Amino acid sequence: MTLSHSMLAIEISAPGGPDVLKPTSVPVPVPGHGQIIIRVAYAGVNRPDALQRAGAYAPPPSASPLPGLECSGTVVEVGPGVTRWQIGDQVCALLPGGGYAEYVVTQEAHALPIPRGMSLKEAACLPETCFTVWSNVVMRGGLKGGERFLVHGGTSGIGTTAIQIAKAFGARVFATAGSDEKCAVCRELGAEAAFNYTSSDFVAEMKAVGGANLILDMVGGPYIERNLKALADGGRLVQIAFLQGAKVTLNLAEVMTRRLVLTGSTLRPQSDLAKARIARAVEENVWPMVERGAFRVVMDSEHALHDAPAAHWRIESGGHVGKIVLKVNP
Repeated sequence: MTLSHSMLAIEISAPGGPDVLKPTSVPVPVPGHGQIIIRVAYAGVNRPDALQRAGAYAPPPSASPLPGLECSGTVVEVGPGVTRWQIGDQVCALLPGGGYAEYVVTQEAHALPIPRGMSLKEAACLPETCFTVWSNVVMRGGLKGGERFLVHGGTSGIGTTAIQIAKAFGARVFATAGSDEKCAVCRELGAEAAFNYTSSDFVAEMKAVGGANLILDMVGGPYIERNLKALADGGRLVQIAFLQGAKVTLNLAEVMTRRLVLTGSTLRPQSDLAKARIARAVEENVWPMVERGAFRVVMDSEHALHDAPAAHWRIESGGHVGKIVLKVNP
């Protein structure tokens, strides 16, 4: 098909709140070597988008300044060297940025087929969270079947994904959430127990079952010291975000004497090769979970592309359960 020269997109007009997201017209991207152009059906909305909008998470130098780290849609153009995808293929993809637009460019190795039986809307919710969870919980965190796994923010996009993947992996799963209703959702998704952080102490709760072998945390701040106390001897803490701050004072004697591991990562700055390796692992391990019904997308809400500010208000309210998407070209 012949693409137009310009497209509708949502730009960050200035650092600030959700209202700085504005519709604009920008050139349609051109694929480079090994890249594909996707006509976006749905774009996932994630907390890193909100951080970028606020001026706290700059995109890599080579990435689009537009927000949006995942999408689903149809391949409409392929660059030199592309071998896996053809024009007309439906895919979901991890993006370096630019998902809040009618068209987006990404590496062919960062795109995956739509899992059998899944809609484009659901598939748009998979890449960012599945890449993040698999790479941090399994590849970096080394989760094994039978281990006790704790995830904070159990009803976030990351949380709902982590609960289900860890459960399908054979772990004993625990979660925290901000209300009894959200805790119930965590249990429905497979958590053995869920702790309301407004009324219970997850440290005491985890110690009562022997401590966590692995914790996935995006809260940071005072949670870091508490997480270390909630770990079993030899346990691992994987940090993927810092909603309550990145700088803390720690007594590393506890890390040494209890043989604890503190690690973490962010997905976006990693190399194209590293992301391609994660993509292969996700397709080989998570896609079969999806197709046999062991994992499902928990959907919170859908918004039109021009309504991106409302989607950001929703994700920052803390009231959402699961994933938020923008409808672009369904």
